[in-house]
Amino acid sequence: MNTLVAVAISPSGTGDELSGEVAQVIKVIRESGLKNRTNSMFTEIEGPWDEVMKVVKEAVFVLAEKGVRTGLVLKADIRPGYTNMMTAKVDKVNTLLGGPDGHKE
Repeated sequence: MNTLVAVAISPSGTGDELSGEVAQVIKVIRESGLKNRTNSMFTEIEGPWDEVMKVVKEAVFVLAEKGVRTGLVLKADIRPGYTNMMTAKVDKVNTLLGGPDGHKE
């Protein structure tokens, strides 16, 4: 069953900069082989349900197993019969707005 998730895995700790811990999480996701895309707030992952959930668990546990308190926000879109929704959804909206990047010429 194809699944698209938006996931935010957030380490808690002291100090202002936790980007090193965030990078460890993103590395697990990128090395999974599943389609993914990271922005400033979430990482999207797309693939079969079991594989996506396995990667989410591994990404959370890369920090939790080191004793880092870790928060998880997860939003999932399970849509039977559809694939490539990570880009197809955005493409549809951009087309409606007038072009490939969403701007009228």
